[in-house]
Amino acid sequence: MGKAAKRKRKAPAPSAAKGAVKSAMAMVKSNPFEVKVNRQKFNILGRKTKNDVGLPGVSRSKAIKKRTQTLLKEYKEREKTNVFKDRRFGEYNTKISPEEKMIRRFALERQQNYGKKNIYNLNEDEELTHYGQSLAEIEKLNDIVDSDSDTEERGTLSAELTAAHFGGGGGLLRKKASSGQQDEEEEKPKSRKELIEEMIAKSKQEKQERQSRRESALELTEKLDNDWKEIQTLMARKTPKSERKDKEVEKPKPDDYDMIVRELGFEMKAKPSERMKTEEELAKEEQARLQKLEADRLRRMRGIDEQENKKKPSHVSADDLADGFILDKDDRLLLSYKDGKMNIENEEEGEKDEEEEEEGGKEDDENEEESEEESANEDEEDSAADSHSDLESDLESEEEAAGNKEQKKHKTNENKSQSVEKLDPKMEAAKTELPYTFAVPESYETFRSLLAGRTIEEQLLILERIQKCNHPSLAAGNKAKLEKLFGFLLEYIGELATLDLPELRTIDKLVLPLYNLCQMFPETASDSIKFILRDAAHDMEEVIEVKGRATFPGLDTLIYLKITSLLFPTSDFWHPVVTPAFTYMSQLLTKCRITTLQDVIKGLFVCCLFLEYISLSRRFVPELINFLLGVLHISLPKKQAQGYTVVHPFTPVGKNIELLLVSDKKDLESWKKQNLPLSVVMRLKETSTTEMNHIRLSCLAMCFDLIKKCAALYESLPSFHEIMHPVRVLLTQHIPVKEYPKQMQEWYHSALKELENKVKHYTPLICEKKKPVPLKQYTPKIVKVLEFGRKQGGSKQEQERKQLIQKHKRELKGAIREIRKDNQFLARMQLSEIMERDSARKRKVKELLGSLATQEGEWKAMKRKKGKN
Repeated sequence: MGKAAKRKRKAPAPSAAKGAVKSAMAMVKSNPFEVKVNRQKFNILGRKTKNDVGLPGVSRSKAIKKRTQTLLKEYKEREKTNVFKDRRFGEYNTKISPEEKMIRRFALERQQNYGKKNIYNLNEDEELTHYGQSLAEIEKLNDIVDSDSDTEERGTLSAELTAAHFGGGGGLLRKKASSGQQDEEEEKPKSRKELIEEMIAKSKQEKQERQSRRESALELTEKLDNDWKEIQTLMARKTPKSERKDKEVEKPKPDDYDMIVRELGFEMKAKPSERMKTEEELAKEEQARLQKLEADRLRRMRGIDEQENKKKPSHVSADDLADGFILDKDDRLLLSYKDGKMNIENEEEGEKDEEEEEEGGKEDDENEEESEEESANEDEEDSAADSHSDLESDLESEEEAAGNKEQKKHKTNENKSQSVEKLDPKMEAAKTELPYTFAVPESYETFRSLLAGRTIEEQLLILERIQKCNHPSLAAGNKAKLEKLFGFLLEYIGELATLDLPELRTIDKLVLPLYNLCQMFPETASDSIKFILRDAAHDMEEVIEVKGRATFPGLDTLIYLKITSLLFPTSDFWHPVVTPAFTYMSQLLTKCRITTLQDVIKGLFVCCLFLEYISLSRRFVPELINFLLGVLHISLPKKQAQGYTVVHPFTPVGKNIELLLVSDKKDLESWKKQNLPLSVVMRLKETSTTEMNHIRLSCLAMCFDLIKKCAALYESLPSFHEIMHPVRVLLTQHIPVKEYPKQMQEWYHSALKELENKVKHYTPLICEKKKPVPLKQYTPKIVKVLEFGRKQGGSKQEQERKQLIQKHKRELKGAIREIRKDNQFLARMQLSEIMERDSARKRKVKELLGSLATQEGEWKAMKRKKGKN
């Protein structure tokens, strides 16, 4: 008891808030379990320690309280999006009194209205109107009725009528009349009927007066108009024609703007156009058109005249009353029943008649002519019946009928002979005419027989009609048929190229349908071309294995290479068709030996193809430059090559060194520049020596032209001068230019000028300049000794930077620690929520189970009572 009293005396009285806080802190500090002592390893004299003792419980409670006020509130409102905020002035300010709040709010409202009045005020101090009348006056319901209306008292009811109908009528019965009859009226009041009649008479009188006033006003206005017209004729004075002509002023001519405006007024307006038809619709229309034309051609070829099939109607006069109309047969149906079912016999007979008519329509022209004769005879008999033939004797009618039959037969025979004579040239023309519909040939032999003996135009027309009649969208198997057609057409082109006199013009025209088929079936076209190139390369490899050297292929393969550049894009970096063709052409220029003039022409053709292939991609082809250098080499006389080297298939020594050398001066003088067609390759054996020399010179001129094109194509390459150096040396030092004709000299100088005018696009490599390495000296090297554990001194900026880095590290660690604590706090709150939900659920389940148990017990007790009873 003594110790407890002593403690009570020591405890301070919690009179104020500060005292309470101090007492709580003192209580905490007095508890050794709430205090954490931060020990130091070394005691340093003169250093003040701030955090030698810590209170983790107090700081933890402060942090939890702060998180409950901020983080927990945000967590609970995480799914709430709408927030109501009261933005009225001073609503959350407790220092302002309510009277001051109201005065301030009123002042702010007046300021806002004042600003609106000065800037674009639309809704203040405005009088709203409707058709020129104020809405305020309209709301008063003072309807203004026109004077011409027939309503009573201009839209208002009189006082008498109002009193009579709505006021009960007591006042009217007591109303007195005029002063002269006052005494009598007092004794005899008017009845209701009299009052109503008097009121109706007054209304009619007023209406009549208004009508009379209106009529008088109309008469006065008409009179005024007439008087004004008379006065106006007196005032107006017309000038005579002679004075008018003198005073006429020239009308100003319309400006360009006025003319354009008038033209625009008469311009046609735009009309909606029809929609674009799809490819399938166009193909169907084209097929229908060709089928119709083919049917017409077949009809003309068979000699069937279209006009004969059409029955001409017999002439009917305007006065015909159609009284000679006779029914050929009775079309009425007979209704009968058999075994309780309706028997329809006439319908079966009608079906038989229709079948007979169809069979009759399929007969020849002779039956048609006979039917025309019979119909003509029937028409004559009908006309005879109409012309009162029944009044004449039977003999006369029979004689006339016989005579008419003979005349008719004679006329029909004459008409038949004339029609046959007219149809003979038409039939012949139809037979010679091309059919309009074609089926896709199943084999190459049928395809070749279809085009054999036809002109170029007819062949193109046949191919076009085959494509249109068998479009892939018209039937399921047309695609496979047209894919075969592409292969047949390629084979046919190759056959035309291998003839003794190749039909190059026909091949040129056939490229267009080949291109159309390639656009429709690109995969099939690429497979066909790759198959041809694969066979050609395989044949060349076999020849090289057997003979050791290869020869240039035939004209068909060269044409296939040309067609490849037309069907497929040649500028791609890699293409499944063009890339193999590119490789095959480079092998031709390197592996095929040049032994004859034909080989030179074929090689130059391949060089032209190379330039065509690389015109867009500008790809460098070394085989092309080497072949042109070899062509120039074989045009020189025999001597040792100096300054340049010749690459295979050309050799510096051998038989065919001077293949393009021309030594005859007459041939040199008589030469003229001409293009070299591919057909020259097939007829070189039949040419004379002069023509052969001219062909050699043409090959040399073509070589100069190709060198010029290569220089223009490869001028952007950094190594252009090194690539063209052997060609330039050969042109400047070895070719005898003076011996060539003038036209050849022009080609030579233009090629040489194109090579020499190009500028170098690179600078030669030079070693980089370096500073000279100084000699080693034996001077001492002073090194600053670092004291570990201490912040080394430096400049002010370096110290500030280090301080900032250290502060950043400290703040980062603190932020990470706070985030970790926030996550732990939220996890505790979530766990508490889950525990509360679980406990509430358990409690409710327990209550339900208890209620069910009580019910079960009561039910069992009741059952036991019933069992006892």
